[in-house]
Amino acid sequence: MSAFEAHHEHEYNAIRNASALIDVSPLFKYRIAGPDAVKLVDRVITRDAFKLAVGQVYYTPWCDEQGKVIDDGTVTRLSDQEFRWTAADPSLRWFTQNAVGLDVAIDDISEQMAALALQGPTSARLLDAVADADVRGLKYFRMTRGTIAGVPVDISRTGYTGDLGYEIWMPWDRAVEVWDALMSGGRPFDIRAAGMLALDVARVEAGLLLIDVDFNSSKKALIEAQKYSPLEMGLGRLVQLDARPFVGRAALVDEHRRGPARRIVGLEIDWPAVEARYDAVGLAPQIAAAASRTAVPVYRGGRHVGRATTTTWSPVLKKLIAFATIAAPHDAEGATLEFEITVEAVRHRVPATVVKTPFFNPPRKTATPAC
Repeated sequence: MSAFEAHHEHEYNAIRNASALIDVSPLFKYRIAGPDAVKLVDRVITRDAFKLAVGQVYYTPWCDEQGKVIDDGTVTRLSDQEFRWTAADPSLRWFTQNAVGLDVAIDDISEQMAALALQGPTSARLLDAVADADVRGLKYFRMTRGTIAGVPVDISRTGYTGDLGYEIWMPWDRAVEVWDALMSGGRPFDIRAAGMLALDVARVEAGLLLIDVDFNSSKKALIEAQKYSPLEMGLGRLVQLDARPFVGRAALVDEHRRGPARRIVGLEIDWPAVEARYDAVGLAPQIAAAASRTAVPVYRGGRHVGRATTTTWSPVLKKLIAFATIAAPHDAEGATLEFEITVEAVRHRVPATVVKTPFFNPPRKTATPAC
């Protein structure tokens, strides 16, 4: 759902100032289990799966043989021989192809399991009040088990908002009970249901990319330029190029040696310059409250060097920010670029600066205890 009200302002404010409940059940979800489960996970992802502890969650990309990203998502180690894997796109065929010769079972549990994201500064206290689970001691990117309204749930300290938050996993036919318990018990904590419009603004502030918008899956790309490597996506920290093999490693070793030809970076657009362009024609600035997914050209010294993919006004930062794919060497932090805006059907360019992401990174996101 895009929004639960006529405007998503209250939902965004709940994410940043209270608690927001978001249905993330449409994610694809897989169960990987068996004696060779960890071998399969390690073969596919760019991170060392053998170092993933029981109860820990990885955020990770996975690549094709050319080192181009197929998708990104989370992998949770539920036990020594069992993992839960989430993805934005279907990945069952890819996992099955890479499981040849391994003693492992791969099950698509997308329609068997529901998931709710509880996000925001009051989410820890809310969950501690409603759930029978160890919420106070739960560390960032860890999971625990418990119950909510008598429903068995897995709770992971993860999310797509860049704020303090949790994701709650349960059987699909018990999800309404959990939703109702959280909404009812969450009233003292100012909970609101939130949709994708509010989430889209929050995830940009959090520096989190969106497939089919900021990057493309290599399986769906029509041309080579639409394919991205983890290094181009700014995910080099998640690519462990040691002796362990994984799909795409050889290509990524080569790219790491020569450096990526482009990179997805954060941009801060000069707001006074935007205001001046509108003022010149007698108008107040007209910036949509929703994040824009329209590609926008970016220049340097009059030369086209890339494109912005998602642009949004950040209410918490009071800045106009964007993700942009920028060619090297113009992608360096601090570089001054030119961002195209259109005012009354006339194109203009305003200054923009390459900045480090995430744009918004509050200490409460990772602090333990959280409440």
